[in-house]
Amino acid sequence: MSGSLPFYQKHHRHYDRDYRSKETVSKLSQYQASSRYTAGSSTSAATSRSSGLNVSTHYGLEASRLSPILKRAKPTYLAVDKDHQIIGYVVPIFRGSQEFGTGFSSREEARVRDSSEYMARRDLFTSGMEMERSEQTSRREAIRETAERISLNKRIHEHGVHFKRMNEDSLMHTPEFVIKPRSHTVWEKQCVRLHCTVRGWPDPRVVWYKNNVAIDPVGHGDKYKLESKYNMHSLEINRCDFDDTAQYRVSAMNSKGELSSFASVVVKRFKGDMDESLPSPRRGSTEDGPVCEYGVNFKTHIVDKFGVTFGREGETISLGCTVIISPALHRYQPEIQWYRDDVLLSPSKWYNMHWSGDHATMTLTHLNKEDEGLYTLRVTTKSGYETYSAYVFVRDSEAEVERAPGAPLDVRCLDANKDYIIVTWKQPAVDGGDSILGYFVDRCEVGTTHWVQCNDTPVKFARFPVTGLVEGRSYMFRVRAVNQNGMSHPSRVSEPVAAMDPSDRARIRGASAPWTGQIIVTEEEPAEGIVPGRPLELQVTEATKNYVVLSWKPPGDKGLEGVMYYVEKCVAGSDTWQRVNTEIPVKSPRFALFDLAEGNSYSFRVRCCNAAGVGEPSDPTEASTVGDKLDIPSAPSKVVPIRNTDTSVVVSWQASSEAKELVGYYIEASVLDSNEWEPCNNKPVNVTRFICHGLTTGEKYVFRVRAVNAAGLSQFSPESEPVEVKAAIASPAPPYGITVLECVFDSMVLSWKQPTFIGGADITGYFVDYREVIDGVTGKWHEANIRSISERAYRVSDLKEKRKYQFQVRAANMAGVGIPSLPSDTFLCEEWTIAVPGPPHDLQVREVRSDSLVLLWKPPVYQGRDPVNGFYIDIKEADAPVEAWKGVNTKATEKTFFKVPIVRLSYFVQLHVWQQLLCNLISFILQIKNLKEGGNFVFRVRAQNKAGVGQTSEETEPVIAVTKPGTKEIAVDVDDDGIISLNFECCDTTPDSKFVWSKDYEEIADTSRLTIETKGNKSKTIFNTPAEEDIGIYSCIVTHTDGASSSYTLSEEELKRLLEVSHDHKFPVIPLKSELAVELLEKGKVRFWLQADKMSANGKVDYIFNDNLISQGDKYKLNFDKNTGVIEMIMDSLTPADEGTFTFKLQDGKATNQSSLVLIGDVFKELQKESEFQMKEWVRKQGPHFIEYLGYEVTPECCVVLKCKVGNMKKDTSALWYKDGHEIKADENLGFTEGVLKLEIAQISKKDSGVYEVVLKDDRGKDTSTLNLTDKGFKDLMNEVFSFIANSSTPLKITSTENGIRLYTFVSYYNDLLQVTWHYKDSAISFSDRIKSGVVGEQLWLQISEPSEKDMGKYAIEFNDGKGGLRRTVELSGQAFDDAFAEFQRLKAAAIAERSRARVAGGLPDVVTIQEGKALNLTCNISGDPVPEVTWLKNDREITSDEHCILKFESGKFASFTITGVNISDSGKYSILVKNKYGTESGDFTVSVFISEEAASKKK
Repeated sequence: MSGSLPFYQKHHRHYDRDYRSKETVSKLSQYQASSRYTAGSSTSAATSRSSGLNVSTHYGLEASRLSPILKRAKPTYLAVDKDHQIIGYVVPIFRGSQEFGTGFSSREEARVRDSSEYMARRDLFTSGMEMERSEQTSRREAIRETAERISLNKRIHEHGVHFKRMNEDSLMHTPEFVIKPRSHTVWEKQCVRLHCTVRGWPDPRVVWYKNNVAIDPVGHGDKYKLESKYNMHSLEINRCDFDDTAQYRVSAMNSKGELSSFASVVVKRFKGDMDESLPSPRRGSTEDGPVCEYGVNFKTHIVDKFGVTFGREGETISLGCTVIISPALHRYQPEIQWYRDDVLLSPSKWYNMHWSGDHATMTLTHLNKEDEGLYTLRVTTKSGYETYSAYVFVRDSEAEVERAPGAPLDVRCLDANKDYIIVTWKQPAVDGGDSILGYFVDRCEVGTTHWVQCNDTPVKFARFPVTGLVEGRSYMFRVRAVNQNGMSHPSRVSEPVAAMDPSDRARIRGASAPWTGQIIVTEEEPAEGIVPGRPLELQVTEATKNYVVLSWKPPGDKGLEGVMYYVEKCVAGSDTWQRVNTEIPVKSPRFALFDLAEGNSYSFRVRCCNAAGVGEPSDPTEASTVGDKLDIPSAPSKVVPIRNTDTSVVVSWQASSEAKELVGYYIEASVLDSNEWEPCNNKPVNVTRFICHGLTTGEKYVFRVRAVNAAGLSQFSPESEPVEVKAAIASPAPPYGITVLECVFDSMVLSWKQPTFIGGADITGYFVDYREVIDGVTGKWHEANIRSISERAYRVSDLKEKRKYQFQVRAANMAGVGIPSLPSDTFLCEEWTIAVPGPPHDLQVREVRSDSLVLLWKPPVYQGRDPVNGFYIDIKEADAPVEAWKGVNTKATEKTFFKVPIVRLSYFVQLHVWQQLLCNLISFILQIKNLKEGGNFVFRVRAQNKAGVGQTSEETEPVIAVTKPGTKEIAVDVDDDGIISLNFECCDTTPDSKFVWSKDYEEIADTSRLTIETKGNKSKTIFNTPAEEDIGIYSCIVTHTDGASSSYTLSEEELKRLLEVSHDHKFPVIPLKSELAVELLEKGKVRFWLQADKMSANGKVDYIFNDNLISQGDKYKLNFDKNTGVIEMIMDSLTPADEGTFTFKLQDGKATNQSSLVLIGDVFKELQKESEFQMKEWVRKQGPHFIEYLGYEVTPECCVVLKCKVGNMKKDTSALWYKDGHEIKADENLGFTEGVLKLEIAQISKKDSGVYEVVLKDDRGKDTSTLNLTDKGFKDLMNEVFSFIANSSTPLKITSTENGIRLYTFVSYYNDLLQVTWHYKDSAISFSDRIKSGVVGEQLWLQISEPSEKDMGKYAIEFNDGKGGLRRTVELSGQAFDDAFAEFQRLKAAAIAERSRARVAGGLPDVVTIQEGKALNLTCNISGDPVPEVTWLKNDREITSDEHCILKFESGKFASFTITGVNISDSGKYSILVKNKYGTESGDFTVSVFISEEAASKKK
């Protein structure tokens, strides 16, 4: 047995000891402890060296029943199939080493041992009884072994059957009917629906048959309706007849098989006609009525529905509907479910779902293209369910790089194992205008945010195996597309997936499993040390030009512990095998090979290896050529667009003929002739019919389709035929509101309301049916009219008096006749004899605004005993009770036009009633003003005659008094030809819309006075010959819109105004911005000009002088700028012959105008003189000339600068200055900068007066400029200088001196010619010895000596500049005078003291050097009053006069110091100190005595 695997390993394809990890063992032990199901056990009496099979089941089939040998109970383990699903339990058995050594089982050994004992006993005992006993024992053992073998074979067979059912493909199974259709018996003209529920995988395709003939719902769309939702399928048969009695079969078929179910439908005829009130068959939803369960009938209505929604990647959108459930039970919670493409959605990070009690909302938090699809809200109650669906489109987000492709979508992981994970995705619809070069796959380990690119070069195949993963770790993936322009945004990340074998993942994922009744026996301790055998069933499962994927089955023999694999390749045609994964063996029985040469053929084989060694190779595969095995699908064909709605088109196409593994189709649309294609879907659809939304109404589009699979996108299909986007035409809905307007003995006049839906085309007529009702039993329907009628009122004749009748009405348009209305109430055919009128009818509401609307109706057919003489109009809010009706007008309107005054009720109303008789049909109009804005109102009308007020009309539909956005009014216009027109524009028109014009709300039939023109969304009515007969109310209504209408009242006053405007337009005048004027140009040219306000390119001008037409020539230059409207005529000069009148005549189409200018007498002469001067000036300026003539300016420093500005100078042009005819030399203050000549006079005085002249000359000519600065000119100059000086003066200030008080001011510059006047109390001051004035530098002062109080007052200094002068004032009084006077007294006293204090005036040297023995005599002057005291000091000690030092002070002025014979001791510092009552002063000198050389030599 060592050479083969046990039976329980042959089917365990992914056997590996790794499943016995500590974590897994722990999970298994937890499961065993908590499991409700435990295996039966038995005891074993065998020795530890023997082993056997221990099989126990939940059903009690124990091994002990077959064998008396007791066995030891062992724990159970989980068993999984190849799809990682738990299928049962694994009960390990134990084997000893003896089994592998001998090759015999323990039972065989026991039989051998027993046979030996038997032979021994037979030799020892010859008794027959012993022989018989021994034979019986042998037979029992043989029977027991046979029974065990049979039981074991049965277990093996059952396990094989179960494994085959579970593991071949656990998902795929044949269809089966969960609910079968049941038979029905119905009445004729009833509807019946057959239901069934089918399950199976793949999803079965369901086909319905009638008597074994397939039912075609497209060819019989009005008869059959098929629905398939959520595996529930139904066939609805509309209005059954006898031909529908048959056997119906529903067939469900998929790749695993086909199954059918049958039901019969029997249609019975009632003895009379079918009563429409009979109940219809029960339906699963609340569409035809709720199902009664638990005593409550729930009715579900979904309102405020979300429509087709467009979003962009990254945005957040919400889808919501209001759900009304009646009856409303407190805290009743319906089941709210959301589906996308029939797949149930659950709350996640991408979807937030909320139910508020009456509103269901789902929010898509971050849109991706994966979110595109058909979203369905399903509301389920106990009585059924209601659904609503709408499509959500998701566009690509803005690319970071212009023309980069869109992001890939739907990233998934197909195959995950220890070695690699295959990532697949779908190609984007948008390639950016250039082909996609390929895709990059990124991975990110769960728990991190670091993305790693998996492939170095882009892959074009939409599937890629990612290698280099760490076993046991989980990863997320994303994909980016790239073209030559750049990289797309990354796709939405995939769901996390772990890099481990599916069996490991299944064991980790589930700690418990449902009991299946299946036990799988496995080996507890596999054999070790055995080299594994060959891998089995090696095949190439996937091949592209980038990689090849191999798969195989593990070897069927022993030695699977720790098995790994080596993959080898061989180029076709050679015998050399090369190992692919030399360094790292493969752990899983699948492997992806890269780096194969495209176009080469390879064979592959696999070897197993473990610790014991490397096994034999598998059988090699057939030679496989490296390349994409999956081809790009062929292009779809026969693209057919069909009109659907105003913004959508249904596109169908023929599927690709060659398409393997088709992912779906992309549809693109383009406005005709624009060549700009836009994707209609960004997520592939796997059907051949799609509704393209978001198109522009009225535009023509073409469509194209391409298929997509993993290999790429196909070529585009041929473009479809163009289709205009507008609503498809359908038959109209049924009319409603049938009422009787008049009844006679054999006829009735009926009226009804227009259908709410007219089917996208005008209603061409109506058909009326009637039937008799006898004792509550209705008869057959009879046609009342064979030809259609256009009015909504009709007389049904040939009725029987005193009989009861019901009526129904059908509307017809170009698409056909619609379904009939509900039968009317039962009416008695009896002649009316009432005196009052019947009800008005055909009420219409127009021109709805926030504060007004227009109501129209038709008078009653039955007028009563007397003719109708007026009408009353009633109004109420739509939700108000019947008692809330209130009259709008208190006085009945008559049969003439008149305006009803405003009446105040609960709101104000204003009534305008217009009535006109035309073919005995009168319409009346009511305009109701000042309605409550936004209110919801209904109206009705009553007619009256002399007998009283008659029956009320049917009330109108509720009308909301609000002005809709974009509403426009009729505008009156008068064009350039004076034509008066009324214009109306509507923004909501459709291709079928028509503008209907009315006068006084009667459609205009007579076109003799009016011409109506319509183009696009604009229409106008033109008055041919406006006159009084055109006065009235003009209105326009636009069909196929939401009531777009407006009116305009043409009154007598308005007509007069329009006629005046028309006259102005017929005979127009060209407006002028300026009249004809004249101006001079350079060279003395004369320009005549005017400017018109507006003239077209066809305008022209006539130039006239003295009634003579002027033309272009040498004398006259004519110009007309039509862009600016400037008209001009230029003459070089004026001569006496040019005196006269100039005229410009303008004409532009019919518009004319003229302007004249008279130039005669002095006006002409003055203009001529100025022209000649300008000519001379131009000649002068041809050479060097003065732009600004010589002048002067005074600088702030009071310098005078003579300057002139010159032009047209050259290098050789000379500029000479002259004064009084004498040239001013260049070394004086001359300057020339930036075309300005300057002469600066720094300190101007009288001598600078004179005549200054500047002369410019060169070879082109000469120019002179003169400035007279004599007499008046010099005086004016000095006055300007004086003005600068005055303006520079500082405010007048007060100061004190020892002599008195001084007033002063400073100027920046003082000129001797400046005239200054001092004032005291506004009078000029007469100067004397006490009051003096003077100038010190730039200071001007006034000195008041010995001031007194008489000098107090206002003082001023006045600067005279020849104009007004400048005066500076100061107030010398009060505190200012006191302070100044006190300061004067102080300074005066200080001056006296300074003059009288003791002083040493001089005479003393600083140092006296004298020879010893000589006499020293020094004298100094002393001053002071009184006479000061004199003291002499030597070395700061006072000395007195003696014979040696004689000190004298004589005449109070002279002090002497005498030493008769000086000696060395007389050297020192001497000082004289003088002192009186005003002060003290000292004088110092130093005496240095030296010994002569002779005296010194004698002493020596």
